[in-house]
Amino acid sequence: MKILVADDDAQILRALRITLRARGYEVLTATDGADALNQAVEHRPDLYLIDLGMPHLDGVELIQGLRGWTTAPVLVLSGRTGSADKVEALDAGADDYVTKPFVVDELLARVRALTRRVPGQDAEPLTRIGDVVVDLTATTVTRDGTPPEPVRLTPTEWRVLEVLVRNAGRLVTRQTLLRDIWGSEHVTDTGYLRLYLSQLRKKLEPDPVTPRYLLTEPGMGYRFDPTGGHPDGPAVAGPAGDV
Repeated sequence: MKILVADDDAQILRALRITLRARGYEVLTATDGADALNQAVEHRPDLYLIDLGMPHLDGVELIQGLRGWTTAPVLVLSGRTGSADKVEALDAGADDYVTKPFVVDELLARVRALTRRVPGQDAEPLTRIGDVVVDLTATTVTRDGTPPEPVRLTPTEWRVLEVLVRNAGRLVTRQTLLRDIWGSEHVTDTGYLRLYLSQLRKKLEPDPVTPRYLLTEPGMGYRFDPTGGHPDGPAVAGPAGDV
């Protein structure tokens, strides 16, 4: 079990590293949010212990960056005791919140509780669609160039794309997309999906008429194929009009 501890207090880092390693955990440490995010992408920890008041990226910004591509549990360790701080961290994607100073036994119990969860499958932080790069951490889409050219998506286009990319290679039903993005009252409004998939293909696919990445599974839903239909990957789907 690999845990990343991000805190700008050297004493707390040292104490947690010793305590967690003594319990058999592999421990990574970072003293600022940017370093923590880089280590997260490189090492893929199973759990995060994050302070809120860090330089470069604060704890909330770090959590938001992580939640773009990983479902690993996040436990906030912070000296901020106000309810507004707790709500902000939890809304950003934290799973639990412990205030400093904390009792070690309680902290370890919360770590055990979080690690008992069945782990989800993380998406790749950077995903390529032809000459376009989708960055789930920064929530940006850029086209290759010097410098890279931003591809502007509407908020709803981004949400559709994010769901598909996070489930790369897997069928996402129309009902799932409609419920997650528009709400349960819209699960029969398939016209929404045809419209937004068409727009995304025009902006992202090398040939929008014959999509290779954003594929339609007729009568069922959609699938993101990260291979682009290369010979060693899934077969290329039909044209966009086969919904």
